[in-house]
Amino acid sequence: MVRHRHHFKIAFMLAIAAGSWGVYWLPQRYLENGGLTGGWGTISQMMIGILLLTPISLWRKFKGRSSGLEIPFVGFLTGSGFICYALSFLLTDVVRALIMFYMIPVWTTIFEIIFLKKRPGLERVLTLGLALGGLWIVFSKSNIVPLPQNAGDWLALVGGVLFGGGLIRLEITKTDGVFPVIFSFFFYGTIFNIFAGYILKDYLGPVPPAEAFLSMFTFLVLISVFYFIPTGVIIMWSPSVLGAGLCAILYLSEIVVGVVSAGILTDEPFGWREIVGSSMIVLGGVLAVVLAPKES
Repeated sequence: MVRHRHHFKIAFMLAIAAGSWGVYWLPQRYLENGGLTGGWGTISQMMIGILLLTPISLWRKFKGRSSGLEIPFVGFLTGSGFICYALSFLLTDVVRALIMFYMIPVWTTIFEIIFLKKRPGLERVLTLGLALGGLWIVFSKSNIVPLPQNAGDWLALVGGVLFGGGLIRLEITKTDGVFPVIFSFFFYGTIFNIFAGYILKDYLGPVPPAEAFLSMFTFLVLISVFYFIPTGVIIMWSPSVLGAGLCAILYLSEIVVGVVSAGILTDEPFGWREIVGSSMIVLGGVLAVVLAPKES
């Protein structure tokens, strides 16, 4: 892959978009307070995405362009990976879900070697070591070893594997613009969400009353239009121009923003582990961008 002429700008945009997900817990708490508990907020956001994007998909299909339904593997892998990650919080500690899911850089590196026949250079070893080392330092206060110990851990780990596989598909899939990718994510992710919701119905709990959905509808539309979809576009489009491995490292900016925001807005601790670990993640991301080979 030849380095894109806007390589640094795209990497910066991706870091910002992924980092913004570090405060995703804020709207999630608002949705929970509004009655959409037990993962129903996530399901609602996926459904809202479908409602908003379906007219555009139909229009594109009418015009003879790709609607997004033609790339099911991309949508299934990324969508199901995200859903597994979101639902894992219902079954395990937040810290364990984060460290299990964000092993993504490991999976993308392995998949690049196996499927894309890429041989990672020393720069990948360095940046991957820094990023994952920082991740471990942030979450090692509980002596966490990244080995699954319960169903939620496994769900988050599998989610990371699926999402990592989706990034590889995004890197090699040629599409008619970015819309097919984001619609595929919502469409096939929603199908998986319905299936997973049925399997995990005991953990999701009963369907909230219609009043809860109606009271939160405006908010759901607003965060979908101005947050969920725009950031999703950047996150889903970037692997095709930056490469899956680099993107996986930049996604860790979510951890940095999440740790800092939680330390500022809640009573979560913010000490030397958070400072050192976050700094290593940032340094790993910066070096990954700067040292990315111009041609590979």
